Amino acid sequence: MRTYRELFRTPEFTPFFAAVSVQTAAQTATGLALGTLVYARTGSPLLSALAMFGPSLAQVAGALTLLSAADRLPPRAALTALALLSAGAAGVQAVPGLPLWAAFAVLLVTGVAASPGGGVRYGLLNEIVPREGFLLGRSVLNMTGGAMQICGFAVGGALVAVFSARGTLLVGAGLYVVAAAVTRLGLTARPPRATGRPSIGETWRTNALLWSSTPRRYVFLALWVPNGLVVGCESLYVAYAPGHAGLLFAGGALGMLAGDTLVGRFVSVRWRVRLGAPLRLLLAAPYLLFALRPGLSLALTLVVVASAGFAASLLLQERLLALTPQELSGHALGLSSSGMLAMQGVGAAVAGGIAQVTSPATGMAAVAGLSVAVTLALAPGLRTPVDADGGRLLGADGSPSPRASRTPRTAPPAPEETT
Repeated sequence: MRTYRELFRTPEFTPFFAAVSVQTAAQTATGLALGTLVYARTGSPLLSALAMFGPSLAQVAGALTLLSAADRLPPRAALTALALLSAGAAGVQAVPGLPLWAAFAVLLVTGVAASPGGGVRYGLLNEIVPREGFLLGRSVLNMTGGAMQICGFAVGGALVAVFSARGTLLVGAGLYVVAAAVTRLGLTARPPRATGRPSIGETWRTNALLWSSTPRRYVFLALWVPNGLVVGCESLYVAYAPGHAGLLFAGGALGMLAGDTLVGRFVSVRWRVRLGAPLRLLLAAPYLLFALRPGLSLALTLVVVASAGFAASLLLQERLLALTPQELSGHALGLSSSGMLAMQGVGAAVAGGIAQVTSPATGMAAVAGLSVAVTLALAPGLRTPVDADGGRLLGADGSPSPRASRTPRTAPPAPEETT
């Protein structure tokens, strides 16, 4: 599968794509509104950064307790429920006079509950499209995510200016409800990918199994740490340019859109291997120049260029799937997603803490330097080639899985869901 036409002809991909797009718009609008609201109340770069990316930090707790649900819940019901939960959370945060501690408590609960969502969502994508179409499908979702962020941050900024941050939170809540409706009405009911009940013990056992493979371990770390630290840079946009943060966020989304389009559609398998390390360095290096406190035009250019490097995550996710048995794909993608989001929260906290005692520009340059250092340290462990056809499914020790040859490419027909 190499063309967008083939992808959108795949049954159910279009409603899946629509639901993810609307939910991204909702996340974008509510995140910007809440960050703006907290910064206006406190004047704190740290609290503003945590308001936007704090739910990501809560993913740590969810990844350690709830992640086994990613393969053990009916995907359609789980995604619908998570969208409705996010709608309720946005509505609560819009209540006038809500104490700051209560707003952060809502963020914490929502972040923990949403931790299996990435695994459910991208595990479902792995069922909707053939395995060889996963990178193209994932890149399209990233591309539309970038486009929706461009629109979301631009429109969100206008909504904040016209209707206030609380009004924008209510708009975001409405978008979450739309995403839930599209998910419930547009997708087919499927059974869970794995049997058994979700539990903390099962989450720990599967996490340990996935982590026990050295090749997978390097992929997880490369997905989590450099990316998270760069999001720490993004978390300081509001403090760096209070009147133009929406523009910087939109520029970042534009750069991510360009990178994902290039890598997902036009880069061959042979060049994907070669581009991985340069893209991971591109992600952070331009932010080093923020130490010079560039003006808005140069800052916007640096943000666009750096954000093209987020396409490195596509290549790492493709490698992760090649190293993981099919029956663990949802959990592996969920662990990847939760780890990335958690490290984004860590990156926001680190960058915000540095900015609190120095300046936003210094905080951005400092975490960018850390990201570059981690990328260079992980590079040797990511040089092992994977088969050109996508690689073999590997077991916990990195050896070929005996179940790989018996794993079907598509899921069997599912009975209609009753809940």
